[in-house]
Amino acid sequence: MTTPFPEGLFTPAPGRGNALTMLRAQGGLETRLALRNAEQVLLTLLIPAALLAGLTLVPAVPAPEPRVAWLFAAMLALAVMSSAFTSQAIALGFDRRYGALRRLAATALPRWLLVCGRLAAVAAVVVIQVVLLGVLAALLGWSPAGARLDGAALAVLLGAAAFGALGILLGGTLRAEIVLAVANLVWFALLLAGGIVVPVADLPGPLAAIAPWLPSGALAEALRSALGAGEFPAAGPLLVLTGWAVVAGVAASRLVRWT
Repeated sequence: MTTPFPEGLFTPAPGRGNALTMLRAQGGLETRLALRNAEQVLLTLLIPAALLAGLTLVPAVPAPEPRVAWLFAAMLALAVMSSAFTSQAIALGFDRRYGALRRLAATALPRWLLVCGRLAAVAAVVVIQVVLLGVLAALLGWSPAGARLDGAALAVLLGAAAFGALGILLGGTLRAEIVLAVANLVWFALLLAGGIVVPVADLPGPLAAIAPWLPSGALAEALRSALGAGEFPAAGPLLVLTGWAVVAGVAASRLVRWT
């Protein structure tokens, strides 16, 4: 049967979009929304920056010399955890509550691409955090000359993937009110007892045994090695971060609910 119109006359052609195009669009949208949220900016950037400056200038927490390098590593780990885990979990939980994800479910966007779009936004925010905290640390006396920046970049990448997947898993499976409480509780617990402010070796017995297996402890130790000691991170912390990223990412891609 012939048609009166030649093929390709009418554009755009109906059909599902290219996966890379959808990922770029979704990741850009999620990044803009994250940067417009003043509460998330406060949590992910201003708090780590204020702690970095305050604890460097006022020795309230014992730290080896050079003090600013040790604290820069710790606050960078805190910033990654804040943006990738806490902010993502809360934002996703309330997006589900307000029906935003229900609208996305009516599009051609698959669940795995929603997860990847959120992780892309995390990566963009983390890049901004690294640059701004690095500038602040340099103003406080830190020098990148003796640091292993390649090791730090790998640790940040794996940490963002692990915490981002965990944040999406939490925000995509529980009610918004529960997500808000759990995400903030976990943030405080990992900050104080997860190897970020206090090194794993200085934690009391049971915590010292658990902290190296947590993403917070693994990320902080890897960054201290790269930025403080000038050594490439050991395989142990990097494997821990990789394991958390893979397990949480697979679980999130299967368990995240639209409503």
